[in-house]
Amino acid sequence: MSGTTRRTDEGHGRLGSTLSGIAVALGCVLFLGGFLWGAIVYQPYTVPTDSMAPTITSGDRILAERIDGGDIKRGDVVVFREETWGNAPMVKRVVAVGGDTIACCTDGKLTVNDEKIDEAYLPEGEDAELSGIPEITVPKGRLFLLGDERSGSLDSTAHLAEAGQGTVPRGNVDARVDAVVWPMDGMLARPTGFEKLGALSSPGPLRLITVALVVGMVLVLGGAAYGPVAKRLGGRPKQSEPARVA
Repeated sequence: MSGTTRRTDEGHGRLGSTLSGIAVALGCVLFLGGFLWGAIVYQPYTVPTDSMAPTITSGDRILAERIDGGDIKRGDVVVFREETWGNAPMVKRVVAVGGDTIACCTDGKLTVNDEKIDEAYLPEGEDAELSGIPEITVPKGRLFLLGDERSGSLDSTAHLAEAGQGTVPRGNVDARVDAVVWPMDGMLARPTGFEKLGALSSPGPLRLITVALVVGMVLVLGGAAYGPVAKRLGGRPKQSEPARVA
């Protein structure tokens, strides 16, 4: 009888070891794959100013998806470079694209193609623009960008007298911001005020990457813990049965 029990325990042990090995291997694939996927798709940045407050504040760490400038849509928060604005990468929100007519303000709101835009991301009680924006038609292939903190943002309104009336070429966009990762504010809210003008951008794969990393870590830790736990449980001395008197 003891021989049968020993063989059963050994079988269970081999099966458990095999399953734990598979879990560790799968976990490594998910974790490393998610890490590499994220490194390829996303670029981290540190924001140095409050020009995008309250959405993004000074010192925040953001993750921005590398994306072609041709895919940018109204409401997107983007990282871009414009030589006439300075050499450093900047973070602003796209409020109008090529062909749009933009102006401000009507009832305290920005208008794009004569539609008043509800900008829920602005600081509470703040008008869309303090100094106003004359009616401008954005040239094809260019973007009009504003900071969410309109009173202190050096954005398109600060360059209206320049060629292009403060607009920036789409090709100058490096990435689209998906999330604030430090502090852990998470994914940016969708800019629903622009839906009446056309489709919004779809979020990047950050959530899928996060799931792959978390599941991979759980599988690696769980699989690695199986051996020591099984050994500890299997090493407990069995209680001897009391002797029977015939």
